[in-house]
Amino acid sequence: MSKRIIVPIDFSEESLKGLQLAFTLAKKIPSYVEMVYVRKKTNEFFHVSEEKEKKLAKKKFDNIVSQYKPLLPAHAELSYIVKAGKIYQEVVNQAASFEDSFLVSSTHGASGFENLFIGSNTFKIITATKKPVFTIRETKPPEDIRKIVLPLDNTYDTRQKIVFTTQIAKFFNAKIHIVKVCSNLTNEIEKKLNSYSKQTEEYLDRHEILHTSETLSGDNITDLTLDYASKMEADLISIMTEQSLGLTGLIIGGNAQDMLNKSPFPVLSITPKELSIGDNFRTQG
Repeated sequence: MSKRIIVPIDFSEESLKGLQLAFTLAKKIPSYVEMVYVRKKTNEFFHVSEEKEKKLAKKKFDNIVSQYKPLLPAHAELSYIVKAGKIYQEVVNQAASFEDSFLVSSTHGASGFENLFIGSNTFKIITATKKPVFTIRETKPPEDIRKIVLPLDNTYDTRQKIVFTTQIAKFFNAKIHIVKVCSNLTNEIEKKLNSYSKQTEEYLDRHEILHTSETLSGDNITDLTLDYASKMEADLISIMTEQSLGLTGLIIGGNAQDMLNKSPFPVLSITPKELSIGDNFRTQG
């Protein structure tokens, strides 16, 4: 069964980094890549009419399809859709329309999607969707995914990213580097981290995924993880979004937000679900 890859596009060079990353994923994953442009309902697009804006967007999309479709493998398809409304909501709704879907997005952009890609609205998509989200900054997308860094902390939700990350590793025959991270390595925390790591390694063994495990302790968990990823020449980092309730709704916790802001590597963000990781492993593994 093909996966639907939803890619927000604003026609800037920056936003096309998301499309390029989607193509990297589509090389190994049977996929239907769908680009999404969202216009504001209160039309402010160069003061032109709604119909003219839609025609201009479709013309730009046709040019992208003509340029990029030959780069896709035979098993993948490329299409687009033009929507209207609040950008993050329409992107999230489009992904939710398909059972087996995920999102791939640049974290920087311009023009119509400026408010989406820059600042807090980037995180609105991640917090508002139940789907996995791949993000990439200004760096060139990797041509392959050979090494995935999987940080584990001492929170209960940290293991929920393992199932989908394993799926990606299987598609790419990638090696997963487990990193047990904490800011204060007490005996109790070390025991919990080792337990989580053991469960993860057993799961990866069952799915025949190569893996390593290492413990890192320091003041800044994000910096520890990024330094390790750089040392390993990683192609992807997989994290949980650490969601919490803020004054204006769900927000991403500090470590996840820090990772998305700093990482020179693509980041896979997984939303915590209301079920135990044991149930998750049993039903999907």
